[in-house]
Amino acid sequence: MSRFTRAHRRTLAATAAAAALVLALGGCSSSDDGKAASGSSGKNSGAFPVSVKSALGTAEIKAQPERVVTLGQGSAETAIALGHTPVGIEKYEWGSDKTGYLPWIHEAVKKSGDKLPTQFTGGEDIDFEAITELEPDVILAPWSGITQKDYDILKDIAPTVAYPDLPWSTDWDQQIEIIAKALGQPDQAKTLTSKIEKQLADAAATRPEYKKHTFSYIYNTGPGTLGVFKPDEQRVKMVSSLGLTVDPVVNTFKETKGTDSALIGLENAEKLKDSDLVFTFYMDDKARKEIEAQPLYAAIPAVRSGAVVAGEDNSFVTASSIINPLTVPWVIDRYLPLIDEAVKAADNG
Repeated sequence: MSRFTRAHRRTLAATAAAAALVLALGGCSSSDDGKAASGSSGKNSGAFPVSVKSALGTAEIKAQPERVVTLGQGSAETAIALGHTPVGIEKYEWGSDKTGYLPWIHEAVKKSGDKLPTQFTGGEDIDFEAITELEPDVILAPWSGITQKDYDILKDIAPTVAYPDLPWSTDWDQQIEIIAKALGQPDQAKTLTSKIEKQLADAAATRPEYKKHTFSYIYNTGPGTLGVFKPDEQRVKMVSSLGLTVDPVVNTFKETKGTDSALIGLENAEKLKDSDLVFTFYMDDKARKEIEAQPLYAAIPAVRSGAVVAGEDNSFVTASSIINPLTVPWVIDRYLPLIDEAVKAADNG
C-alpha cells in the first residue's frame, strides 16, 4: 500500500506530483570517459569526507562524487539542479514521454549539454548488474522503497544514501538537503528549497480566488475503494502551496502508517461533502469510467458539479505528485488552467 500511495512512485507517480517553465540548470558536460562531471558550483573540496546516515545504514562518501546513480523519485532532478547529471537513473515508464524519459529530466539534461543518463529497472526488481556496470561513486535513494536487502547489495557497489526513516516518507525539502549534503553542496539546499517555494508562491499570487476554496486529494485502488491524501503528502502540499485550502475533514481521517494517506472506503465518500474541489488521478480511461460510474463516487458534491482536477497525461500526473527543482517549474503553467476550470465549476455548482 505504501508504494502505491506515496507518490505513485511506480505505476502511478500519481502517486506520484505541480509545471511550462524549465529550470535553467548549470551542469558541465560529461567528460571524455563518460563520467558526469559536476559544474564549478558542484566542487567543494572542503566538504568531504561526508557521512550520511539513513534507516538502512550510513553512507561514507570520501571524495566528491563524479558518477552519480539515482533510485526512487526526485533524486535525479535534485542532482541535476545541483550540477550533477547522473550517469544512471531508475526507469519510470509510466510518466515518460516519447523520448523514453520523464520530460523535465530530458529537457534539463539536453539544455545542460550533458549526456542523457542510462536508464535501468528499479522498484522491486532492481537491476544491480546494470548499476554495477555504471561504476557509480554514490547511489542516491532518499525517497525510494529500497529494502535492507537491496541496500546491503547497493552499498557494496558504492556508498548508498537511503531514507532517514521509512520508505517513501522523506519530505521534499529534506530530500534536497540530504542530496546536497551527499554531493558536497550543503549550502545549496536552502537555495533550491527557497526557489521552489517562491515559484509556488508567485503562482498563488496570480490566483487570489483560490484561497476561497477547499479541496481534498483522493485516490482509489479499485471499485469500492476510496483514499484521501493527508496535508503533508507532496501532491497535496503542491496544491495548498498554490493557494487552496485542504478540507479540514481530511485531518479527521486516520492515516495508514507510512503513506501520508488514509483509506476511508467508498462508503464514507459523503464525508467529502464540504470539499469545493476534488483532485485525483486515474490509471487509464477504463479505470476512470469504472470509478466514475459508482453512485457513491458520483454523488460527491465536487464530482457531481464537475469541480474535479484529474490530469489525463501520465507525465503531468507524475510531475504534479512530486516536488523538486525540475517538476515544479515544469508543472505550474500546466496546472493552473485545470484548477481554474474546476474553480469555475465549483462556483457555478
